[in-house]
Amino acid sequence: MAGVEEGAREGGAHLPEADDGHWSVLRAHGSTLAARGPRRQERNRRAAHGSCHGVGPVPYRRSMSAGAVAVVLVPDERGGLSPWDQYELSTISMVFGVPYPDLADPWYALRVCGPGPYGTHGLDGIAGAATVVVPSVPVAVAEGRAEVPEEIVGALREAGAAGARMVSMCTGAFALAAAGLLDGHRAVLHPNYAPLLAARHPRVTVDASVLYTDGDRVLTGAGAAAGLDLCLHLVRKDLGAAVAGELARRLVVPAHRPGGQPQAVAAPVPPRDEDSLGPVLHWAAEHLREPLSVEELARRARMSPRTFHRRVREAHGTTPLQWLLGQRVARAQTLLEATDLPVERIGEESGLGSAANLRRHFTRALGLSPSAYREAFRPSARPSTGR
Repeated sequence: MAGVEEGAREGGAHLPEADDGHWSVLRAHGSTLAARGPRRQERNRRAAHGSCHGVGPVPYRRSMSAGAVAVVLVPDERGGLSPWDQYELSTISMVFGVPYPDLADPWYALRVCGPGPYGTHGLDGIAGAATVVVPSVPVAVAEGRAEVPEEIVGALREAGAAGARMVSMCTGAFALAAAGLLDGHRAVLHPNYAPLLAARHPRVTVDASVLYTDGDRVLTGAGAAAGLDLCLHLVRKDLGAAVAGELARRLVVPAHRPGGQPQAVAAPVPPRDEDSLGPVLHWAAEHLREPLSVEELARRARMSPRTFHRRVREAHGTTPLQWLLGQRVARAQTLLEATDLPVERIGEESGLGSAANLRRHFTRALGLSPSAYREAFRPSARPSTGR
């Protein structure tokens, strides 16, 4: 039970109050909404009691910024793409290349800049793109037996200088590093290639432990499934938590995995009895306002607390209460973006408790205070068009 007790102190049923240091049970209070007109009041009410999983109507977003996304393909010596490259290209295409006009209009405009049958544009398609994404490069490039073509390096360098948001997936980091775009930045890629990147590019801080990194204008992902997490993170930054959550639901993936979450856990693949774990986590996500404990969740899952703790760690790479904390922070993000509720009420609705407690956990998780996040990510704070 030691692991469960340690997890409890990280935030969940009992979270530390930032102002007095005492532990307090988080409860839902029935405070009333400010009477600021029926439309705003109804919008706040719906958002405050809506699903964390994006089930149900999603606010239609016309004013947020999507823009053009240019995918830069680095071919192998035969001019083709490896299966990994094709996988990552399909991931990018599912998110940015398929229109979702009911979520945001206009949606992203995808340009695939590469050779042969894969490319829809030449390298000139990179110019003017708001976001430039480089999926994995050939193994020969990652291992130092070949170089990223100079014309690609030059095009990436120009895009970065023009202010484009530069993104890499897995070994695509080698291309950004070759262009000097990762100098002074933290970057992540698959652990097998992290030592090679660190040795060849000492000005890059290589981290092989997390899913993705976000340096605002430079983002890197670990590849494979983490590539989809990174794409959804970009949608969340551009179009808001509600749109990203609904898109994740349609793609049948988790709505939000924080970039700092570990890539992998040294544990066996959990047995295929997800019917015992999935429903209880769904229930927990729908009851974040309530005081929740590992013991209660384990009872609902018909497991011992120790078994439940182990199963959640195997499936999600974190403890049950850390998972709850992540859900609560994500809920607070949605409420900050979609409502005018005061911070005190958002603390209650998300299950994080007092405003001081919300600020503490929110800032620790995202590096921004709730008020700074609201200012940066509210629809009115974004331009109506991309670059």
